[in-house]
Amino acid sequence: MNMNLPRIRPQCAALLLGMAGIAAASSAWACTRLVFHGANGQVVTARSMDWKNDIVSNLWVLPRGMERNGKTGPNTVRWTSKYGSVITSGYDVSTTDGVNEAGLNANLLWLVESEYPAFDGRGKPGLTIAAWAQYVLDNFATVQEAVAALQKEPFTIVTDNVPGENRLTTLHLSMSDASGDSAIVEYIGGKQVIHHSRTYQVMTNSPIFEEQLALNTYWQQIGGTVMLPGTNRAADRFARASFYVNAIPKDQTPNKNLASVFSVIRNASVPYGISTPGQPNISSTRWRTVFDHQRKLYFFESALTPNTFWVDLKQLDFSPQSGKVLKLDLGPDQDHTFSGNATSQFKPSAPFQFLGI
Repeated sequence: MNMNLPRIRPQCAALLLGMAGIAAASSAWACTRLVFHGANGQVVTARSMDWKNDIVSNLWVLPRGMERNGKTGPNTVRWTSKYGSVITSGYDVSTTDGVNEAGLNANLLWLVESEYPAFDGRGKPGLTIAAWAQYVLDNFATVQEAVAALQKEPFTIVTDNVPGENRLTTLHLSMSDASGDSAIVEYIGGKQVIHHSRTYQVMTNSPIFEEQLALNTYWQQIGGTVMLPGTNRAADRFARASFYVNAIPKDQTPNKNLASVFSVIRNASVPYGISTPGQPNISSTRWRTVFDHQRKLYFFESALTPNTFWVDLKQLDFSPQSGKVLKLDLGPDQDHTFSGNATSQFKPSAPFQFLGI
């Protein structure tokens, strides 16, 4: 059978051959994030959280006016939150995903190649990697605003071991907003690299984003209706998500668009409890979030519950006067069942403390 597939350029060939080793190195940590540009200005961001064990995630409502610091000792960045947010925690010591009342979305995904600048307590103030996404949500309304500020490098990211593991946390950050703008921030060789374009709709894991784009160019030449890679490797998920997020219809009905976006992020997910020979710690998808930027609806879907539910940011009081930090307890492995609009089911709580040094 001759499918007349396009010839692989040397650069892409080298990347494709090297992906097996990269996948083995990062197989325990995997996620996918995508941004859909719909009709009438509708923008929807979705992400999956793939993790090898319970990441202890809960949903939190955080008001404006919260005093924060970077949790890096005396030389730490300090700020007061300008925007309220709804976030999903990781181990209840970090913000791993979330949205703010202005319509900005921030997501942290694993990137094994990450290498952050050295932090010795002098020079630029530090920011714990656990609060990286929260810093963005607290301070900015748009991707352009966030990029302009981050380009000045006002802090040094300080990483630490994953809770309960002898392994450094290595992450990259994605942002999207109500206009459909998008940016990916990585630290490669100790240097910050920002990729900023409305066209950067998809992010997964290894290799670095620039190389992901090169790999995806090959699959775009083939065409998704001819063949798409089907494994759970990061580059394969990137190719599938990139094709489908632009292949699904741009319906006039927002809920139909949501259904399409959920279908795409589920297509890029990893079956729960999967066991792969030679990769015993391959990551299962534990939960997914989908954010409708215009309607400000933040959807959550756990792999262990039958229902999808949502939080309506328009029904929340983010004012400093409220002073309310609210929590929705998702339970072990996020196995508590919620259905429909769960906004009223949050309970007052003391705020979680970001992991610091």
